[in-house]
Amino acid sequence: MPTERGKTLTEIIDGACDGDIKALYVMGENPVLSDPDQAHAVHGLKSLDFLVVQDIFLTETAQLADVVLPSYSFAEKAGHFTNTERRVQRLVPAVKAPGEAREDWQIIQSIANTMGSDWQYESVQDITEEIADVTPQYHGIRWQSVGKNGLQWPCNNVKPFGTRIMHQDQFIRGKGAMAAIPFEYAAELPDKEFPMILTTGRLLEQFHTGTMTRKTKGLDNLAGPRIMISVEDAEAMGVANGEPVRLVSRRGEISAPAFVTKRMQQGVVFVPFHFAESAANKLTNTATDPHAKIPEFKVSAVRLERVTQTAV
Repeated sequence: MPTERGKTLTEIIDGACDGDIKALYVMGENPVLSDPDQAHAVHGLKSLDFLVVQDIFLTETAQLADVVLPSYSFAEKAGHFTNTERRVQRLVPAVKAPGEAREDWQIIQSIANTMGSDWQYESVQDITEEIADVTPQYHGIRWQSVGKNGLQWPCNNVKPFGTRIMHQDQFIRGKGAMAAIPFEYAAELPDKEFPMILTTGRLLEQFHTGTMTRKTKGLDNLAGPRIMISVEDAEAMGVANGEPVRLVSRRGEISAPAFVTKRMQQGVVFVPFHFAESAANKLTNTATDPHAKIPEFKVSAVRLERVTQTAV
């Protein structure tokens, strides 16, 4: 395992902008849409000497890459998923991969060996066994032992069939260590020029940057770009539901139909980040939590404007 402390995603982009990071290998990620302050993220990626993207589609990030490596989707490969209830589930290929696509582990092993390593994995099963050998929670899990319903780690000599409930009478590793963190205001608060707060997030029908869901017509028809505003703000501005509006921050601006809803409180605007044509992260800033290093996606100062319709 690495002995040096690595960088978070936001620190990597900062390093690319500063020239400290020269090359980047992006696997199954689309920072052009998912990272804060899109102009900053794009500048960082374009500043690299070499960018490799390994993905199943030509994402917005892949379009900037020097090399694109086509990999298998989840439905095309074997292996396991572990979900948030600790359940390890077997993954069985359902369809054949197109073109020259290869499994992720095959691509990585080929690159590693070309660079001088001597990796000799012959199948996903070899990798599963290595994970079980080096990860205590997975010690008792073997390729053949994961049945139809999966197993929940820890799975070991004490719990050979997995652990359905982790904590019952007490926490198994003792009480957590708590630390008080001083309160800090967000890096950017509303003012006269930008009087509203932008918060970003997801829609049920779309996933992350829409790499797959936006190519699914049924889902894309159910959920498109929108700027969600409160009933009070809509009435004050004379904005009707579905009317095009513009949202402006210190970083940029986007336009999309207004979605007037009682779910939003006055003075707050919500924009889902799935949509390249009205990318929420054109507006967000690069400020991060000083401890967790998480971007302030939920707090950016913005201004909402009506879009004047031009007669044709």
